[in-house]
Amino acid sequence: MSGGGTETPVGCEASPGGGDKKKDSLGTAGSPAHLIIKDLGEIHSRLLDHRPVIQGETRYFVKEFEEKRGLREMRVLENLKNMIHETNEHTLPKCREIMQDDLSQVLQRLQTASDAVCRLQQKEQERKKILNDHLIASEKQHIIQWEDFMKEQHSKQAEVDEEHRKAMERLKEQYAEMEKDLAKFSTF
Repeated sequence: MSGGGTETPVGCEASPGGGDKKKDSLGTAGSPAHLIIKDLGEIHSRLLDHRPVIQGETRYFVKEFEEKRGLREMRVLENLKNMIHETNEHTLPKCREIMQDDLSQVLQRLQTASDAVCRLQQKEQERKKILNDHLIASEKQHIIQWEDFMKEQHSKQAEVDEEHRKAMERLKEQYAEMEKDLAKFSTF
């Protein structure tokens, strides 16, 4: 069996005294019984003891796996090397040329746009300055007109007040005369 212990062949007994001699009850080593026992031992080990076969298969599998893995890794590394070489030799210079061409165009467009924006800002600032100056002048003019209007209103108010005072005096005089006249008529 496939245990870890020692096996005693069939028909043989271990010596009880622990000696090196084995007692063969079936006879000598060349006897037919001995050959049958030997054949039975071989049949037994072939049928029931699978360790040597499994170990061989395991070694074969590991060897094949490592070889295939090594080949696969070599192919991957070779592909990476080819890809890097192609990138360095072809793709990067082409990208650099395209980028330089496009970048110069982009920079020109950006400069043109920046100049246009600066002109627009300058025009807007000039327009705002003109508008602001106009608003300030208009405000000053309105202030002057308001002050003139207020002076005129004060003078008109003074005139109206004066006319009102004169009209009140005339009315008072008129009523005073009317009272005198009334007093004259009431004495009759």
